Amino acid sequence: MNQDTICAIATAQGGAIGTIRVSGPQAIEITSSIFTPMQGKPLTERKAYTLTFGKISSAKGETIDEVLVSLFRAPHSYTGEDCTEIMCHGSSYILQQVMQLLIQSGCRSALPGEYTQRAFLNGKMDLSQAEAVADLIASSSAATHRLAMSQMRGGFSKELTGLRNQLLHFTSLLELELDFSDHEELEFANRDELNELAVHIEQVITRLANSFNVGNAIKNGIPVAIIGETNAGKSTLLNALLNEEKAIVSDIHGTTRDVIEDTINLQGITFRFIDTAGIRQTTDTIESLGIKRTFQKMSQANIILWMVDSTDAKSQFNELKSEILPHCEEKKLMILFNKADLLLPKQKEELLSLFAGIEAEKLFISAKKRENISALESKLLQTAALPEISQNDVIVTNVRHYEALIHALDSIHRVQDGLQYGLSGDLISEDLRQCIFHLSDIVGEVTNDQVLQNIFKHFCIGK
Repeated sequence: MNQDTICAIATAQGGAIGTIRVSGPQAIEITSSIFTPMQGKPLTERKAYTLTFGKISSAKGETIDEVLVSLFRAPHSYTGEDCTEIMCHGSSYILQQVMQLLIQSGCRSALPGEYTQRAFLNGKMDLSQAEAVADLIASSSAATHRLAMSQMRGGFSKELTGLRNQLLHFTSLLELELDFSDHEELEFANRDELNELAVHIEQVITRLANSFNVGNAIKNGIPVAIIGETNAGKSTLLNALLNEEKAIVSDIHGTTRDVIEDTINLQGITFRFIDTAGIRQTTDTIESLGIKRTFQKMSQANIILWMVDSTDAKSQFNELKSEILPHCEEKKLMILFNKADLLLPKQKEELLSLFAGIEAEKLFISAKKRENISALESKLLQTAALPEISQNDVIVTNVRHYEALIHALDSIHRVQDGLQYGLSGDLISEDLRQCIFHLSDIVGEVTNDQVLQNIFKHFCIGK
């Protein structure tokens, strides 16, 4: 256990209240040395889970602030150590003065994520739950909040623990056979039962790994590329969706020369829109680079919005069709006929006929007048087709977990192959142990210090 006592401001600047967290073996003593209760016993003699009103004074006896101090004693705290939380007024001057006093009294400033790292090291949560804390802080929609809460409450961990326990049971039986290797007829591990278990575990791991596509889309936003010819209204559409003038809009062709990205939240689901450079033949070097990036972003998108200038669709249809459609394979394509307010009903019919051979959702809009934008948003939600998420659902959102699951899946496939070909128990046992290793890596039972540092350095200070 780390013997340092750490402190950090745990609240954002600008609020009415600011909180400083202190954790470690001397947390209560150091806090008590700068804090005087308005009445009653000193902090060191008070019970856990109490809130004490008092003042914090400088070395010269000057009152810095009147504060509330909450008290937690090990192991019943967030970090599993003695902890205090000092609630001051939100002045940055006051908070820095209190921090300075704590450091002068024996604390050191906490590193990013150090409180949660200590909670993990002290057995208060496993590594997947610790990572969920960062996801919870970063959650920006109902769906990301539900996923983070599910993981932080241990739903993912419980599923993995059940698999590992079953694997460990069979591994121990296989290794017991090795102790009686001179009796080849002895089999402690029933091969039929082991095969049934391997099939079950393969199904569970496959389900968890496959859920990453949904989890990643919910966590990072569903990427939507807005593409089309120059001056089709792509930037105008982005501005309409965002309800702000994010992108420059001009009648001059080729105004957008680089990729512009922003997100919106629709019914708890985040969509990440990517406004790209217009596709056309050009000798402009910078514009050509922008068009190249357009095709790169199309490959990364889940949904592609092909913006069509309805008043001039026929002239470039064949050229754009051959440029765009090869990049839309296995993508969800929507064709938006923009400037539809300028069309007669007959012209709309002609447009639908022209694009009839392309399998895609088709919608008439006016980005400039913001007509049918709500219908587009509804279509986006339907096209995304994300399932309803509850806090009981186990969905993988972390790429580290996904990679570990893929390795575990490879190991269990080798177990199945070994059973099919009648390999010896020691070889099957090794593959079982590899599967256990990768599942254990997710919850942090075999994770090294380098991995831990990489995970917790991305946390905010104070958490």
